Amino acid sequence: MSDRELDAAGIHDPRLRAAYRRCRALNAAHGRTYFLATRLLPPARRPAVHALYGFARWADDIVDGPSPAAGHPHRATRLTALAAHLADGLRTGHSDQPVVRALAHTAANYRIDHRHFLDFMAAMRADLRVTGYATFRELRGYMHGSAAVIGLQMLPVLGHVVPRDQAEPHAAALGVAFQLTNFLRDVGEDLDRGRVYLPADLLAAHGVDRERLAWSRTTGRADHRITAALADFAALTRAHYRLALPGIAMLDPVARPCIRAACVLYGGIVTAVEREGYPVLQRRCAVPRRVRAAVAVDGLGRVAAARAACRKRGPR
Repeated sequence: MSDRELDAAGIHDPRLRAAYRRCRALNAAHGRTYFLATRLLPPARRPAVHALYGFARWADDIVDGPSPAAGHPHRATRLTALAAHLADGLRTGHSDQPVVRALAHTAANYRIDHRHFLDFMAAMRADLRVTGYATFRELRGYMHGSAAVIGLQMLPVLGHVVPRDQAEPHAAALGVAFQLTNFLRDVGEDLDRGRVYLPADLLAAHGVDRERLAWSRTTGRADHRITAALADFAALTRAHYRLALPGIAMLDPVARPCIRAACVLYGGIVTAVEREGYPVLQRRCAVPRRVRAAVAVDGLGRVAAARAACRKRGPR
């Protein structure tokens, strides 16, 4: 993280600056889309976004990491330890763990509701024991903690021009849309981890079950029934983007280019999956580099326009 960003955010303590840099490294390593979009925010707000996503990435790495080797802590043990660090950090505003230190500072600075972090940790614990969901309603309950609360955490950092209770449903819907996109893109990888996030009733409506998914993953052979189920799931994902998109206009104008870019890039993953024939049991689909570059250029133009408009209006 650049000194300019940390200085702009008023973060001067050396240990705290190092903690934010650690969060930035986690976000850069695991979230190319989020990391690119974050660069469209004003410098003062970027460290907070890196803290929120850095913590989420850290917890996710614990849950999705390999089975523990001899002499190393089990994932549940590590997650319990992280939860304890989190609770203490949110209570005191300090932590010996750098990522938690940055998160606690961000939570205090932006007055983020602590319940959002507790709900997130509950979802992470669910991933250690739940391997599938019978219905979308059940999956939606899980995604409240794993995805919707991320949007709610982000909202105070981004800023909003309408009352918060008007903007929150859209922020939550966008978090869910991003998560559904991940589920669609990562069907094969999640299956390797023993998890199926596609609702069982959606699969069954097309004559598909976990065993058929595993067969396709193992053999590399396509199946029209699986393709039909994935198309339904893609349509469900797009519906959540439609619910989320009105929320962009409710954000602080200087934050809108960031979220617009994230929507275009993540929505582009859905488009790539559709265009390539839903090969997600065999490989990941990605947004082409030329599209990412175009989105970045467009985003920079929107940032310049938003900042010019803010300067023209002057302080409120």
